[in-house]
Amino acid sequence: MRYTELGRTGLETSVIGLGLEHLQGQPQKIVVSTIRQAIEHGVTYFDVIFSMPEYLENVGTGIREHRNDLILTAHLGSAEKNGQYQKIRSLKRCSEVFHRLLDRLGTDHVDILFLHNFNTLKDWERASGGYLDLALQLREEGKARFLGVSGHSTGTLERIVGEAPVDVVMFPVNLFNHALPHRQDLLQHCAREQIALIAMKPFGGGKLLNETGTIRVPKYQTGGEAFRTRIVGGVTPVQCLSYVMSQIGVTVALAGVKKPAELMAALAVLASDEEARDYGQLLTNFDRYVEGECTYCNHCLPCPANIDIGQLNRLLDEARLLGAQSLMGAYNAMAAPASACTSCGACVPRCPFGVAVMERISEARAVFEPVVPRAAA
Repeated sequence: MRYTELGRTGLETSVIGLGLEHLQGQPQKIVVSTIRQAIEHGVTYFDVIFSMPEYLENVGTGIREHRNDLILTAHLGSAEKNGQYQKIRSLKRCSEVFHRLLDRLGTDHVDILFLHNFNTLKDWERASGGYLDLALQLREEGKARFLGVSGHSTGTLERIVGEAPVDVVMFPVNLFNHALPHRQDLLQHCAREQIALIAMKPFGGGKLLNETGTIRVPKYQTGGEAFRTRIVGGVTPVQCLSYVMSQIGVTVALAGVKKPAELMAALAVLASDEEARDYGQLLTNFDRYVEGECTYCNHCLPCPANIDIGQLNRLLDEARLLGAQSLMGAYNAMAAPASACTSCGACVPRCPFGVAVMERISEARAVFEPVVPRAAA
């Protein structure tokens, strides 16, 4: 497992988290074994979205004896009615549901309390007063350490992070919405302000893993029209997670699974080789990339000078948001710096997206190496 800082919270988190949504309705044995196997493999971030009694009791059993080592979330406004999920805004019910959640999980607090599922400005404007006050009160009482917000609208989330003291944003990031209008604006905002971005739905709600290879891309994911595409060989969990983890601003890729086997298929990304992680050609299948925009896929490799060009480009893009100094540790950890480039140009024809690779390597050298000079390998 790899670990990183959870934005500006001061917490350390695993880069892959476990979304517990799909464990609702599963037998206790499956729920507990999946959670404990995740913990054994180093997962520390667990998202608790539902409030069904049996679900919470099963999750509570799974995390027992490990609670203090985990980052546990809850969603203020997620309730249930007749055994089904229901979104609520009633302050009384929100408070009651949350306190029952703590009891059933066997804990006195959650680490992140999400303002749950705000997708429209009208919803936020109606709820933001007393609802936000309740969340702040729960934080003040020590029942939540930090506040977050979840939703599917970039515009609404941008508004909320500008008005509410939230440190975590939960938003869908996946191959489907690679070119969703304003998605990058939100991710870059989070990176710039050190707001942790939890990437939910990395498998597109499971649709990306359709074994037939025929995938329907829904309208809400594209910002345009829905369409169907066929991918020979299908898409793997490793490719999906590799893509999500490569995106600027993403802190945790939140994998939703129903059983231990699916968990292990997701965690395989950590030990997979470059070929297994390769998602570059998938972007052309979806026809959702921007010409000239680096996707960090490393199709441009191998580099005779041993430069990891995808990582170099990622750091360069992050430096434009955060400044180079904060990224020098990651830059110096690379096998070879930008100055090792011999200008052979082998990378240029390999790039499927028309990236000006040589120019970006030169820019990276100018950005990083004057900060802490480093000799070429």
